[in-house]
Amino acid sequence: MGIQITPSMLASDFANLESEAARISSADWLHMDVMDNHFVPNLTLGAPVIEALAKIAAQPIDAHLMIEDPDRWAPMYVEAGAGSVTFHVEAAKAPVRLAREIRAQGARASMALKPATPIEPYEDLLPELDMVLIMTVEPGFGGQKFIPHSPEKIRRVRSLGTEFEIEVDGGIDARTAPLVVAAGATILVAGNSVYGFKGGVAAGIKAIRDALD
Repeated sequence: MGIQITPSMLASDFANLESEAARISSADWLHMDVMDNHFVPNLTLGAPVIEALAKIAAQPIDAHLMIEDPDRWAPMYVEAGAGSVTFHVEAAKAPVRLAREIRAQGARASMALKPATPIEPYEDLLPELDMVLIMTVEPGFGGQKFIPHSPEKIRRVRSLGTEFEIEVDGGIDARTAPLVVAAGATILVAGNSVYGFKGGVAAGIKAIRDALD
């Protein structure tokens, strides 16, 4: 399928999510950042918003749960219509069981790692996952600068196998996208670089794709 781009709707106009989703019709997924003001110091949206968007969006929903107690709440997001659900391993009490439950409900199961969280303690969990999300900024807010040593972490994760996707989230634009893809990333989350692109959101997506070509 090649490299996929999933714009982060955290950078969009929350008052017009339907039209904002329609503006990025060339995207592969819609990335929805769910924050609870406990696991991260920000509060965004929850399952009812994702359920409403899933009914009208052309693309599948990629839900990134930056929340406490994902063991309890993550399955709700599959029920709401998310095609991919990412939980933070730092917050999960039983990540194997949770990944299996997400998969059993028909969604892609994904584990996220904060910048300071190493992959090595969770290597045995990889066969239970469809994707690993590597944060290339501290989770919680959009518009942050890409952490320069992130490609080395991506390479370490990719060295553990090719059976899973690697998604990167944070500071991804036409400059950093080639760096993370060269390291092994296959799915790119881009927020401000798409929604803040001077030529418009479609041109922002195209700029990233052109940089990879």
